[in-house]
Amino acid sequence: MLPVACGGCGRPRTELCPSCAAALTGAGEGPRRVRPSPEPAGLPVVHAVAPYADAVRALLLAHKERGALALARPLGRALAAAVEAAAGGTEGPAAAPLLLVPVPSSRRSVRARGHDPTRRIALAAAARLRGAGRPARVVPVLRQRRYVADQAGLGARGRLANLAGALEVVPGGGRLLGPGKVVLVDDLMTTGASLAEAARALGAVHRPVIPGIPHGLPDRPAQHGFEQRQAAVIASSPASFEINRNSSGTWIVAGGER
Repeated sequence: MLPVACGGCGRPRTELCPSCAAALTGAGEGPRRVRPSPEPAGLPVVHAVAPYADAVRALLLAHKERGALALARPLGRALAAAVEAAAGGTEGPAAAPLLLVPVPSSRRSVRARGHDPTRRIALAAAARLRGAGRPARVVPVLRQRRYVADQAGLGARGRLANLAGALEVVPGGGRLLGPGKVVLVDDLMTTGASLAEAARALGAVHRPVIPGIPHGLPDRPAQHGFEQRQAAVIASSPASFEINRNSSGTWIVAGGER
């Protein structure tokens, strides 16, 4: 009985118009590696599909803040493309599943919104990957271990301090992380503070295998080698601009994080 409008532009009679759906593909350019400036220590290699601006920004906010849950599927398709880019396509053991680890929202935020938007999108992304023949599942092993202040209004340095040591792996979560290729996932990256902290917490219990690196080194579990952590997000750059550095395939982004 309620009118339906596009979550990106407000066009009536559709939840997602063709133009806004196209924006979720990154204007046809596909996922790219993104880096915030300044780049926090420990930040994973991050791939994103589109800049956080205009229709993409509106779609993410509609899903996250206004309960437009039907957008989870198209947002999940976009995230799945970023996950594939982060995971390196079809390289590596074909049977090894992709393990999508969402950056956790606070319990306070989940209660206020009535849902966990990042986890919902991650589930849609995993379903999309499985439909395309890539074994994938969501492994929500991270949680907040202490109170985190609202990030709004904090700069890059303040956000790093706010999140330092804030995440941990749930008891027994390390056993759920292998075998497979772990990819941290979130809807948005800007300063990179959340992803850097998530990678730190995850690295305490899990170091994935990299070919050519011997196992069983003193500071590394014998069942794992080590490699730089990978991450995937739908969008980056809340300041709505791009700066190319070194490569036309790289976005440099700046601004504040959620």
